Amino acid sequence: MIRTNSVQRHTRTATGAIGVLIAAATLTACGSGPARQGAAAVVDGQRITIATVEAKVSALRDEVAAQGGGPRTERAGLTKRAVSDLVLNRVVDRALADRRLDVSAGEIAQARDSDAKLLGGEGELRRELLLKQGVADEDTDAFYRQQLGIHKLAAADGKDARTTEGDAIVRKALAEAGTELKVVVNPRYGAWDPRQVALVDAPTDWLPRRTAAS
Repeated sequence: MIRTNSVQRHTRTATGAIGVLIAAATLTACGSGPARQGAAAVVDGQRITIATVEAKVSALRDEVAAQGGGPRTERAGLTKRAVSDLVLNRVVDRALADRRLDVSAGEIAQARDSDAKLLGGEGELRRELLLKQGVADEDTDAFYRQQLGIHKLAAADGKDARTTEGDAIVRKALAEAGTELKVVVNPRYGAWDPRQVALVDAPTDWLPRRTAAS
């Protein structure tokens, strides 16, 4: 997260829950076979397409190049992070819905405006997010929605997501949501572990084994 006082109030969960949850970039896959053809992941029966992931990565790389530097731009790492973020967005949304919570467009706009004012304008905010958080301009609202959502999951139980207690609440909520959503990740990107609430390395033997008879 951007380390400002405003973000600490609104969205600074990256150093707590989010920082742990998506440290790889950012559920046990149901079934050991590959995800549907053309899909990077399947969440609650809905495909996250490889094309969507590649477009997200390309946008980030282009914006970073235009700025002359920033986060690691090696495509494989960025692709894995993109898949992780897209899956986590849906898991957070489900966890919020299960608790009859939501993050409104107004809350996102308020948090963005507050951070932009502290940083000296919307342009500076976008640059900070891009170069320090690896968030492309088109993903800014999704970034705030995810972070504010995680904060709300902890706050619903009277906890701060940055604390040990709050982190545990968030992890439990997201693990339950991920299991309900039956997340399946294409093994080329890894596998989603609901207990860790993270994308992990896929088993090397995910392909069916041949038997002696076959």
